[in-house]
Amino acid sequence: MAKHLRINGMVQGVGYRASFAARAQALKLSGWVRNRADGSVEASIRGESAAIVGMVDWAWHGPASAQVRDIVISEINDALVLSGSFEILPTI
Repeated sequence: MAKHLRINGMVQGVGYRASFAARAQALKLSGWVRNRADGSVEASIRGESAAIVGMVDWAWHGPASAQVRDIVISEINDALVLSGSFEILPTI
């Protein structure tokens, strides 16, 4: 199973990406997370259904300084997300 998330709000400059990556790794998810030039954070995650649900639940709160306004979640083909690692990608 794989999902694409677009997290909006005050999510840059607060450690959101690093915290997201740490949580994803703890949940044994594969994928990536990155900042976007529009101020949002974008991520693609792949793994067990329960782990993805846990990651999405965490994403609504993020680290203590974050203020998440909304999250757009899309189903994606799990073949689009490489299995076995989680990366923080450069901003686009």
